[in-house]
Amino acid sequence: MKNKILVTGGAGYIGSHTCIALHQAGYEIVVYDNLSNSSREAVNRVASLIGQPIDFVEGDIRDTDLLRQVFSDNQFFGVIHFAGLKAVGESVAKPLMYYNNNVSGTISLLEVMAEYDVKNLVFSSSATVYGDPEVLPIDESSPRSCTNPYGQSKLTVEHILEDLAVSDESWNLIPLRYFNPVGAHPSGQIGEDPNDIPNNLMPYISQVAVGKLSKLSIFGNDYPTIDGTGVRDFIHVTDLAQGHVAALDYLLSYLEQQTSIEEHSSNKKSSIGFLPINLGTGTGTSVLELVTAFSKVSEQDIPYQFVSRRAGDIASCYASADKARDLLNWQAKLSISDMCQDTWRWQKMNPNGYNLA
Repeated sequence: MKNKILVTGGAGYIGSHTCIALHQAGYEIVVYDNLSNSSREAVNRVASLIGQPIDFVEGDIRDTDLLRQVFSDNQFFGVIHFAGLKAVGESVAKPLMYYNNNVSGTISLLEVMAEYDVKNLVFSSSATVYGDPEVLPIDESSPRSCTNPYGQSKLTVEHILEDLAVSDESWNLIPLRYFNPVGAHPSGQIGEDPNDIPNNLMPYISQVAVGKLSKLSIFGNDYPTIDGTGVRDFIHVTDLAQGHVAALDYLLSYLEQQTSIEEHSSNKKSSIGFLPINLGTGTGTSVLELVTAFSKVSEQDIPYQFVSRRAGDIASCYASADKARDLLNWQAKLSISDMCQDTWRWQKMNPNGYNLA
């Protein structure tokens, strides 16, 4: 094994897929999750897919005593931090809950990391930190602003990480700004399992296709886009998972190079500081284009209706992923058709998600 990684929120949608990718890349993992919006069954299935038990701790990132115990029991190289609440609508209704969990929780985690001198972090950020973009595609130097408390909580954490990097040059902090993760593991064993009515487009489409929901509501058909519906950069969750492995591999390689440099010169800069990186395909797909693609793959009609725009929604959002390509040697490989195919397989095999009853 290369190194041991703590994966907070590792039982969640992106976290569970990343655990598989980490194992395949030779990393040892410990999963830490409070199961508030995830399932123990996801961890069981990851263990089955990788062929060995998962070291799992049920806990909240705000529980500093438990975090200290976990750090005391393990020698971590770093942390991949997924743990956080993520529903935009809920964040508008319950902003204090989002700031408490996403911001205060991250501060607790960082404090414990500092105590145990574990200063390598890959943070699950979001393209929502870019707000309504002025220029497309969006690169990492684009202005940041937010239209909802969820996005603001991610941006606040980014500011904290920036300040931390300035205050202490030994930190390596890589926020990965995701665009729109969709899809599922090709085995059909793990996938996106939203509580109640899905907040995200793809699981809503798949639940309509399988007959669980009657029709899809499309918010707005008068945007200045190819067909009037919103355009987003959809990325397969397994490509996204590989992006986290690429970030860790890059960090390991960087630190090894710096150690070598320091041995032969007086030039000392042994950390990367704050290094934000977009993870997206670089291509925009409209809501209607995604519906059409899913209908073709599933061979199911997807009834839909147009309703008024949602407050805070923007017309178009897609990434420049050049930095990830150049720095991490990472690119998204899977197509919209792949994303739909894998989502449909997961949905058919797991009509009730991880609820086995």
